Amino acid sequence: MGVVENVSNEGNVSGNAQMLAVLERQKQAHIREGAPSAELRIDRINRAIGLVVDYKDEICSALSADFGHRSTDQSIMSDVLGCLGGLKDAKKHLRKWMRPEKRSTMFPFNLTGAKSRVEYQPLGTVGLITPWNFPMAMTFSPLAGIFSAGNRVMMKPSEYTPRTAELLARMFSNAYDENEVAVFAGGPDVGQAFSALPFDHLIFIGATEVGKHIMRAAADNLVPVTLELGGKSPTIIGKSSSMQMAADRIMNGKMLNAGQICLAPDYVFVPKADEDAFVTSAKRSVASMYPSLKDNPDYTSVINQRHHDRLQGYISDARSKGARVVEINPADEDFSQQPAHKIPPTLVLDVSEDMKIAQEEIFGPLLMVKTYTGIDEVIEYVNAHPRPLALYYFGEDQAEKQRVLDKTTSGGVAVNDVMMHVAQEDLPFGGVGASGMGAYHGHDGFKNFSHAKAIFEQGGRFDLGRFMRPPFTPRLRKILTSQIKR
Repeated sequence: MGVVENVSNEGNVSGNAQMLAVLERQKQAHIREGAPSAELRIDRINRAIGLVVDYKDEICSALSADFGHRSTDQSIMSDVLGCLGGLKDAKKHLRKWMRPEKRSTMFPFNLTGAKSRVEYQPLGTVGLITPWNFPMAMTFSPLAGIFSAGNRVMMKPSEYTPRTAELLARMFSNAYDENEVAVFAGGPDVGQAFSALPFDHLIFIGATEVGKHIMRAAADNLVPVTLELGGKSPTIIGKSSSMQMAADRIMNGKMLNAGQICLAPDYVFVPKADEDAFVTSAKRSVASMYPSLKDNPDYTSVINQRHHDRLQGYISDARSKGARVVEINPADEDFSQQPAHKIPPTLVLDVSEDMKIAQEEIFGPLLMVKTYTGIDEVIEYVNAHPRPLALYYFGEDQAEKQRVLDKTTSGGVAVNDVMMHVAQEDLPFGGVGASGMGAYHGHDGFKNFSHAKAIFEQGGRFDLGRFMRPPFTPRLRKILTSQIKR
């Protein structure tokens, strides 16, 4: 197997040349070998599946080390099993996806036996920049579409999870030639150079502000991009909802990975009369899942000191501006001294728009609670802000639910739950507006990482085109005029 590249932040010129050289070799291999067969695509997927299965224990250990503490069971769910579903789904369906699609042929060409179709071709080499919050899942999930579409890939994992990045490099170097897969670990300088490479497609998963830089860098080479970003995903509890059911599912989603999820509920709208009921239900929900937090192996810590300080800053800023802060700490533990960076789940009420927590994506175990009297004011608030990656609605009022769905725009929606739409491989996953562009998962991932080549094939010996070539005749004018109608 070829050695997968690891580029340090030192010697940027040689590092950039190294990455460019690998990209050129991958492109030449793609041109030389052509579109891979279904068997080779399945083999590449099978090797990815094998890596996840064989390295599952090391994956969990590396993630826990990078986070300071991360729940092993959560890592199994999200970064082991969460990797396998998409790969297996692509393996099962890719032969069907690869078939040419028949398309209708327009009059009068259809009268001569002409045919139209679309064939899906591999793009070539796809660049993949992955985040730190689910570094394994966010690597292998796009790979399902990238491999099923017949592409090669170069990856840049996050520097925030260095042990996981090192493990990824080792895993892929043991299973793939670098002309198929190459991993480039390193810091922001490496990421900046990586995003400027002339890939055939580039997918970035991460923060919106960084996504803007990625898009600018890709523009110099006209590289098409898929951006899975984030934003402030709203949750709406309708008056017809069961409050405890809603609180259980919302708090579970908020506390998974300590809220460090692009799809995590960012703020929740509750009916004004039910604000206290939600706080009580949320406390009950947290206590049932986490009787204690500080030394609880199920509760993940915040990734590092920088993000810990950022989240504490949101709390301090909100409190200083008049917010009510409700820390949910079932065992009344002292978090001032701890080996990791755990933060208790915290509700922030009476929020005003000048607070930092209202302006920035939270990405942690803090939840804004807002109240409303009518559903239209909720819809107005959501529409006055950038379009989110997800929106969640809880309730049994079908008319109200449909009004929310019709009047708001978001990357995806879950009704009476949070985040579970991402686990459905047959649904496209992606953002809209500030929360991203492009979508992957399942068949949508295959198409996203393919070139849809339009093919028109003239049929028979009848030369329809001769009637459309000069010299133009009165007969042609009559035919053209007859077709100009409503």
